[in-house]
Amino acid sequence: MCTSCMRSIWKGALTFGLVNVPVKVYSATEDHDVPLHQVHNADGGRIRYQRICEIDGEVVPYADIDRAYDDGEQTVVLTKEDLASLPSERSREIDVVEFVPSDQIDLLTLDKAYYLEPDSSSPKSYVLLRKTLEQTDRTAIVRFSLRQKTRLAALRVRGDVLVLQTLLWADEVREAAFPALDESVRISAKELEMSASLVESFSSDFDPEAFTDEYQEELRTLIDAKLEKGDALDTSETFGEKAEKEGGEVIDLMEALRASVERSRAARGGGSKTSDDDAVRGDTKTPAKKSGGKSAAAKKDADEKAPAKKAPAKKTAEKKTPAKKSAKAS
Repeated sequence: MCTSCMRSIWKGALTFGLVNVPVKVYSATEDHDVPLHQVHNADGGRIRYQRICEIDGEVVPYADIDRAYDDGEQTVVLTKEDLASLPSERSREIDVVEFVPSDQIDLLTLDKAYYLEPDSSSPKSYVLLRKTLEQTDRTAIVRFSLRQKTRLAALRVRGDVLVLQTLLWADEVREAAFPALDESVRISAKELEMSASLVESFSSDFDPEAFTDEYQEELRTLIDAKLEKGDALDTSETFGEKAEKEGGEVIDLMEALRASVERSRAARGGGSKTSDDDAVRGDTKTPAKKSGGKSAAAKKDADEKAPAKKAPAKKTAEKKTPAKKSAKAS
């Protein structure tokens, strides 16, 4: 990690027991969104927001602005010196409160992330804490004050670096109370098996580098095209016409799952295990047997099998081709 291109936003010390770990705090994330500002659509004039005093009508510099609390009857002005005098604000310590199993941290509560850099001639205590967290598979819960707020945070390891990730307070997380979730829903074994097959067809190792912000890329393309062609730009020529994705409520869940599995496998350009294919076909045949007739999917399977019965030799050849592909893939 190159700290020369980053600026430390806080200096202090991690403390647990009598152990003191001096650290510098750096913001671990940054925003790469295209910077946009507001303009008047009639003439393109820049829209600016100014801090204007309602008494004298003058624009007030940010340095001359204090905070105030109004209880409805009285107003209390809090100067920068008043706020800086709070004991929590003066503290330069990140206090470890407890060490908890890492799987007990609710991902929903994770907020802003910060890197911690050792800030002493010897990083031994820093490395000791890092290795301890790794070996015990624990996350340290810490408290500290930053930018006029008391923070609760999770201290964890990322590579060779300690990461401080602030947590939302319990009362900041809304309760998910949805009546629909109280209804009793029956999921059949076949539906669960098919859903698991769909998950398997999408299974992969997560590589964050494989994903990009498509909206920001399209926005930059639009800006470049606008700079070149101005208002005469035809966005359909720039981006092409894209068909809208199918939507709406799923009526036949099993058919939707089967189609999704087949589409995923086709998109990945490869065959699948015979057992998976049998499971897919078996699932779609079951409703037809119960109803005494054939579903559209079952008829399709029957049509696909018919030529194979007339020409056994071709069927054998067709079976060998996927086998060779799967062997190469493996």
